[in-house]
Amino acid sequence: MATTPASEEIPNSTVPEGSAERWKDAKRYLWLIGLIVPSLAFVAFGMWAATGWSLWFWIGPIVVLGAVPLLDLVVGLDRSNPPDDAIEALEADRYYRWITYLFLPVQYAGFIAAMYVIAEGAPFGLGELSLGAKIGLALTIGTIGGIGINTAHELGHKREANERWLSKIALAQSFYGHFYIEHNRGHHVRVATPEDPASSRLGESFYAFWPRTVLGSLTSAWRVEKKRYARKQQHPFRLGNDVLNAWVMSAVLFGALVIWLGPVILPFLVLQAVVGFSLLEVVNYMEHYGMLRQKVGNGTRQRYERVDPSHSWNSNNIATNVLLYHLQRHSDHHANPTRRYQTLRDFEESPVLPTGYAGMIVLSLFPPLYRRVMDKRVLAHFDGDVTRANIQPGKREKYLARYPRPEHVVAAERQAEQDAADAAAAESAAQGEVMAARCPGCGYTYEVEVGNELEGFAAGTAWSEIPDDWCCPDCGVREKVDFVALDPSAKQASV
Repeated sequence: MATTPASEEIPNSTVPEGSAERWKDAKRYLWLIGLIVPSLAFVAFGMWAATGWSLWFWIGPIVVLGAVPLLDLVVGLDRSNPPDDAIEALEADRYYRWITYLFLPVQYAGFIAAMYVIAEGAPFGLGELSLGAKIGLALTIGTIGGIGINTAHELGHKREANERWLSKIALAQSFYGHFYIEHNRGHHVRVATPEDPASSRLGESFYAFWPRTVLGSLTSAWRVEKKRYARKQQHPFRLGNDVLNAWVMSAVLFGALVIWLGPVILPFLVLQAVVGFSLLEVVNYMEHYGMLRQKVGNGTRQRYERVDPSHSWNSNNIATNVLLYHLQRHSDHHANPTRRYQTLRDFEESPVLPTGYAGMIVLSLFPPLYRRVMDKRVLAHFDGDVTRANIQPGKREKYLARYPRPEHVVAAERQAEQDAADAAAAESAAQGEVMAARCPGCGYTYEVEVGNELEGFAAGTAWSEIPDDWCCPDCGVREKVDFVALDPSAKQASV
């Protein structure tokens, strides 16, 4: 079976030539690496038991923020894409689904075990944990929960009801179940616009973005569900509300653990939840930094342009990609939200981060350094025209002063306006000869039949023969280009 050439299927894509029979997924077994993350809690328990070092309880942030960024630099990039004719079979391969399914039982086994150890001390006579060890363990569990939100993200986009429920279960640990609604029906609609709380702005630090997106996502999710029930003429306070039932799942989970282990674990439950959803939001922060969809159309029909690969930051660092189920191929995800992770593709036109998501998380924690690295990339993406970026409102004037619009951009814009005016004039001329034209300022009307002897135009002088630089003889303000052609029949009717 021959494949469709990439140039005909997706402009500028890197889809290789090939066929389903010849192509094999080189990363097929690498995806299992993603299951290492939920296993980190058990690695911490085992190594602590073997060495007595409580430092092992900090393994989550050490691996995600330290080891993985280094691996990204060492292992390198992978830009390979599955050929078009292999995608359908790849999507149908249930092996890839079971990898995401298996994440959840390992995640929750580690979560419950960690809460038990924090409350009761370690089994086998190893004693209680110090406060520092408990905090480290909570951070590790929160890191796992944050990566679990990525698993929830993958499952929540699918059409199968069981996968959507698994998504909600994965989110329960971080008490962030409203993400399921806000992401699918809020973020994907408004992405790369000022209206989207999950799209960061040029000049906005992560610390300014965090409260805006946390509160904005929550309120957005509630509005979406409230509108849905309003269309059914029902109040939203019912279990069918996907925001409420997600919160109920988290409340039941947290409540059951507190009843079982006591209120001593409550601060650590809260800490790991905040760490988990903050890890999600720092990823949101970098995925669309400064990106802005331009408005198209006129008047009341004006809207944002359709989402395309240029509106998301991508990365092909293979270590983070196999860890996060191709989340870094974010452009294809926004274009095809239901597409499974193993089939997501890379596009040449997508803006590219300097390293993988893990390294960018570390960078985003230092705003001056992050802006130094990323602002110039945003500017280059928009061909030097900073006005096309999504700019933090309070810093807009500063950015406009720092980055004036390039002359070639201004010249191209003027040329486009002139071309539009010429096209309009040509269209007007094609509709028939102008027999009368009126000044929109003072109302003076030039009639071809009468002419204007004072201006030197004999009776019968065609409108096309009037010089372009001619001004209205009454007001002297409006030029020929400003005059409005009159319908001769309408003029006769008014006389």
